[in-house]
Amino acid sequence: MKALVFPGQGSQFVGMGKELYDSRKDIKDLMESANEILGFDILSIMFSGADEDLKKTEVTQPSIFIHSVAALKAVNGLGAEMVAGHSLGEFSALVANGVLSFDDGLKLVSERAKAMQAACDANPSSMAAILGLDDAKVEEICASISGIVVPANYNCPGQLVISGETVAVEEACAKLKEAGAKRALLLPVNGAFHSPLMQPAQERLAAAIENTKFRKATIPVYQNITTTSVTDPDQIKANLIAQLTGPVKWTQSVQNMIKDGATHFVEVGPGKTLQGLIKKIDGEVTSASAI
Repeated sequence: MKALVFPGQGSQFVGMGKELYDSRKDIKDLMESANEILGFDILSIMFSGADEDLKKTEVTQPSIFIHSVAALKAVNGLGAEMVAGHSLGEFSALVANGVLSFDDGLKLVSERAKAMQAACDANPSSMAAILGLDDAKVEEICASISGIVVPANYNCPGQLVISGETVAVEEACAKLKEAGAKRALLLPVNGAFHSPLMQPAQERLAAAIENTKFRKATIPVYQNITTTSVTDPDQIKANLIAQLTGPVKWTQSVQNMIKDGATHFVEVGPGKTLQGLIKKIDGEVTSASAI
């Protein structure tokens, strides 16, 4: 069985999407419609903007979504039988399985990005990548810290990102190194994504989601929060909202997709990050880029 997977924040690069834009008129039209929906020329930033502008959350997230859906259109779905997305990528996955239109998905992604940036600005916080330590040990140490610090991204065995108040994250990093982590590296982000500190953003996104039409899925999506097959629109909505303050359980999602029959994963969107993670989760399955 074939599964499509869609990347999240961090996979962006200057020049992204230009080849897709030049390849076909229908893809060009789709991408140009993004400028009208967003009210600014995001394509010029994607194609030839400054790296620092592309890294702004309110630009990064829509850019990755636009690139991913354009790539999906270029390969016409590839006959996939299930989909999943890493954090932001879940919105691209919901276009792939018919739950969201491109226009509605882009509006939600833009609102999500703005809400997350506002939450970051209101409460300076950070994230750190923890390498070479068992997930249970990371969870145990995070729970022992007095401030807010939680597991945020279960990327693959031995790679877990934590998120929370800066002081609490730094304290956790020190304890995790003492416990045997190979690395505990603070990430260049100014916010605590997928932590309780995203509560204000969650409330704002929930309002936008409740005002958006969600259709029944044509194929299952394996969502970050539940890690299991979901097709019901109301459940998909609830899981998308919960995702902002809950962890991205990517390891568990991929394992469940494989358990349910996935043998070939195709990454749709910029970069190859998910392919690398999937190989570390299960070396027996194959993975490749869509284009």
